[in-house]
Amino acid sequence: MKFSSTTVACLLLLSSGLQAAVFELENSSDDLIGSPATAFSRYEDTFIEIGRSNNVGFEELRMANPDVDPWLPGDGTEIVLPAEFILPAADRRGIVVNVPEFRIYYFYAVDGISYVATSPVSVGRMDWATPVGVTGIVAKVRNPSWYPPQSVLDEHAAEGRKLEKIVPPGPDNPLGEYALRLGLPGYLIHGTNRPAGVGMQVTHGCIRLFPEDIAWLFPRVDLNTPVRIINQRLKFGWRGDDLYLEVHPALEGAAEDESSDMTLITREYVKVTGDQAADVDWELVAQVYKAQTGLPVRIGSRTSPLSDAGLLGQTGE
Repeated sequence: MKFSSTTVACLLLLSSGLQAAVFELENSSDDLIGSPATAFSRYEDTFIEIGRSNNVGFEELRMANPDVDPWLPGDGTEIVLPAEFILPAADRRGIVVNVPEFRIYYFYAVDGISYVATSPVSVGRMDWATPVGVTGIVAKVRNPSWYPPQSVLDEHAAEGRKLEKIVPPGPDNPLGEYALRLGLPGYLIHGTNRPAGVGMQVTHGCIRLFPEDIAWLFPRVDLNTPVRIINQRLKFGWRGDDLYLEVHPALEGAAEDESSDMTLITREYVKVTGDQAADVDWELVAQVYKAQTGLPVRIGSRTSPLSDAGLLGQTGE
């Protein structure tokens, strides 16, 4: 895969295939991390290969490149890489998993300097939704055995596939080489023996990482590390005086919010702006909401508290 010359620097960490993308949180008031990035596909590439080599997930790539065939992008096609993220609206401690974003964030500090690492994840499919809530890491296991719940055993049996009640460590174990057990009974953050599925809605509710990402995360996470599993399709965030919006599609099978689109947007806007008014391009906001590419888009900037160009002035409400 050939990278454009303007994006090589920001892709070095992502394309190493060795660990999650790590960013220093230099300004605690900033919500945006990373930089825009692109790559050029080879004739044999699919989004699975492009995602693995750049540490991004399949669905992320598909949403960011709606006009590109994910199975046959073609030789020399420019691919937008999701390498810029608005941090979720959650306590920046420990692990945060944003389910519709297919992303995990790990907030930590070294020698007094704050960092965040982020990686793509797979989440629960329609009939095995990953639960939303606050929990923590209660156990860490290297080379875990897998004890499939009865529901999974029954599912395999109904499909005529035999599944042992205990799957030992090894190449046939879907947990991979590392597992972080959550306080939610039966749920794990773990690796995989099938990395092609990372970044999709395919698990039985667990949170699945690329093998290299869980290998990086596992030794850095302590027992009792807080874990917040959230469902934030819309993320507003600041970088300096600029306001950004990032929108992701709802997961298949997810409960629908009966609020109107404008109500959803306004609610999240008020959370991020508070008393600070912003000069916002509301037509662009509507376009970003409709496109749902998962990419941050600059939609406005700060204004004086006395300005009437904020939300009420723009919507006429």
